[in-house]
Amino acid sequence: MPDQVPQTSADLLAAQVQTLLAAPQPPAAQCLAVARQLYQAQRFIEGERLTAHTARLHPDDRDLWNIRGVFLRVLGRPDEALTAFDQALRIDPQFAGAAINRGNVSLDQGNHTAALDAFTRALELDPQGAMPRTMAARALLGLGRTAEAIQRLGEATALRPDYAEAWRLLASTLHEAGRSDMAHEALSRALAANPDQPSLMEAMAHLLRVSGRRAEAEAFLTGQLQRQPDTPWAHFHLGDLLATADPDRATAHLRRALTLAPAQADYAFALLKALCSDVMRDDGGKLDEALSLARSLAARPNPKPAQIALLRDVFARTCAHEDMARLGTFEALGRGWAGAGLNAALMFHLAQADTLDRAGELVAQHRLWASAVENRAARAPITLAPPHAGGKVRLGFLSSDLRDHPVGRLALPLFDHIDHERFEVFVYSFFRGQADGVQARISRSVTGFRTWPEISARDAAQRIASDQLDMLIELGGPTDMNLPEVLAWRPAPIQASYMGYPHSTGLSAVDHYLCDPFNAPLAPDLLLEAPLLFPKSWIALGSASFASAPPVPVQTPEERRGYLTFGSANNPYKYTRDTLTAWARVVAAVPESRFAVIRPEAGSQALRQNITAAFAAQGVSADRLEWQPTRGHHLAAYGDVDISLDTFPLTGGATTVESLLMGVPVVSLAGEAFFQRLSRSILINGGLADLCVDTPEAFHATAVSLAQDRPRRVALRQTLRSDLQASPLGDTETFARDFYDMIHRVVTAKAGPRTGG
Repeated sequence: MPDQVPQTSADLLAAQVQTLLAAPQPPAAQCLAVARQLYQAQRFIEGERLTAHTARLHPDDRDLWNIRGVFLRVLGRPDEALTAFDQALRIDPQFAGAAINRGNVSLDQGNHTAALDAFTRALELDPQGAMPRTMAARALLGLGRTAEAIQRLGEATALRPDYAEAWRLLASTLHEAGRSDMAHEALSRALAANPDQPSLMEAMAHLLRVSGRRAEAEAFLTGQLQRQPDTPWAHFHLGDLLATADPDRATAHLRRALTLAPAQADYAFALLKALCSDVMRDDGGKLDEALSLARSLAARPNPKPAQIALLRDVFARTCAHEDMARLGTFEALGRGWAGAGLNAALMFHLAQADTLDRAGELVAQHRLWASAVENRAARAPITLAPPHAGGKVRLGFLSSDLRDHPVGRLALPLFDHIDHERFEVFVYSFFRGQADGVQARISRSVTGFRTWPEISARDAAQRIASDQLDMLIELGGPTDMNLPEVLAWRPAPIQASYMGYPHSTGLSAVDHYLCDPFNAPLAPDLLLEAPLLFPKSWIALGSASFASAPPVPVQTPEERRGYLTFGSANNPYKYTRDTLTAWARVVAAVPESRFAVIRPEAGSQALRQNITAAFAAQGVSADRLEWQPTRGHHLAAYGDVDISLDTFPLTGGATTVESLLMGVPVVSLAGEAFFQRLSRSILINGGLADLCVDTPEAFHATAVSLAQDRPRRVALRQTLRSDLQASPLGDTETFARDFYDMIHRVVTAKAGPRTGG
């Protein structure tokens, strides 16, 4: 029977490799041709094996050494790759391609000086080459020499108007340098020279998005889909753009993108993000779908930092702690996100900072993110206006949350009681939705309410600087639609963070963090800014908070239902393993008691299964868990809760206030960092200092003791709301006066006494 002949192209290629490896002196041209086929097929291990053999047989063939270096680079063997490229250059010192490849390896290693030397050599060998100019620009960018990089890229695009990579890099460099209009103009010229070139079209869509021109981006993408309905990248960008504003439409576009290009990981992760964004409107099905998709995506190799952050978010919100642990260590994950510019990913990381060492590491991670932002700001500085000549203090608030939002509601007393005799107040918002009643109320009280839904951080800083502020306070941190990086340009001489994010931003341009004596960190190095202390409470509840809250039921749930109910309305990403264990032990110690989860995510079967398993491990059966997947009107759900149990290490803030407002006491465990002491301040100012403790043992004992103290709980149910109104938390006039006195002292200490306006 004759030997079988290989049938597939892969089999044929493998047979060719075996023939060449077995031949005593295979032709160099044939070796090179097969090596190139292996590279195109991404069969890098076979390619390295073949070139290791054939380059020794043909030691003077520059092309074999060059492609061997390419294989070694892809396989993560940079030193051997450099040796191979050096050999190719020794054989032919005029070989520009080997010089470029050598520079690429140096770029991989972060050695931008060596890379620039290699690319400069390639340019000397190929004076009219667009590629060496483009690669030299990459090295120059790594060295912070942005102007020279832009010059090189301009030369490259002039020499080769069809070189899309040079155009894309030119546009992104101009954008990063704060010249978004020039970036847009460059891509417009690129598309004029290369109409409908896909990578340039996608680059334009991306530029419009990152420069804050959302409406133009949507129109551009919609137009592309009208012309070519099956354009995967257009479906992807449009779906990703709409994920928050129009979840249904976003999901439809992303599903279509993934159908058209199923191998594109970016498309799958964008769909995952959209599913998570829609949880607040869903019965839990989308979160369960997201978890299933996340588990499949977690198995893919080499995910990007943003993708890992999204996986972590899904796992955290479903309490899939084992899946979350497999993503990486606390340090590696946080530093990866910070290095990639993903400060928003660090917000969920707060909940995992359960030791003093981790709390310190978290500060370092924020600083790592901030250093890169500060470097970008230094490369594209803004023009500062001269200080205004005396008169009233000009105070700015930077936040997209000064609307019907927890931050807006808690900050409202500051705007209801502005000290107009001494202050002019400005607000800067990037909110992309419609103005609501809270925003309108704030707008009427301030000197200027600037809304810039589509703007870059640098442009926002430049506009803020034109208002000649004395002090700027940011209230959002890295939360949705906020831009704390604006402060890196220092548009005001004094800058501070407050309320919206319970941690330092990491920016050295932020001078102060506003807190109070009860939540200020115990260790000074856990806060980068200098604490600026309110005398009592750092927050207060305006009249609207009391007026809008539903009535507190007269009876406790225990009196009405015959058993005591613990509960939490905190976000599940705060439900660490230790938190769930502590809660379960409390429930186990109180016979017949229940635990209620009051969250939109409570409709998720995966979340229920994971929490049920954690409670079962402490002897609490599934029938003692209650699920309330509330959306929007969750305050009424406190009518079924006797005692709220706080999360740790990241404690509640708004949820603690809401629980007390509804007559439900909160038991909290405080730590040393600011984010571990939010509830502590609220409880102390609310007259419940004994319910905030310092050890897990005291947390357990306090919760069980309060469960046994029915008279106290009955009394709190009847009086807690009025007690709050009479406490520093309800004294909005004193709170606002303390705030403006404090800010005035800080400003005048720096600028000197002021006369009235």
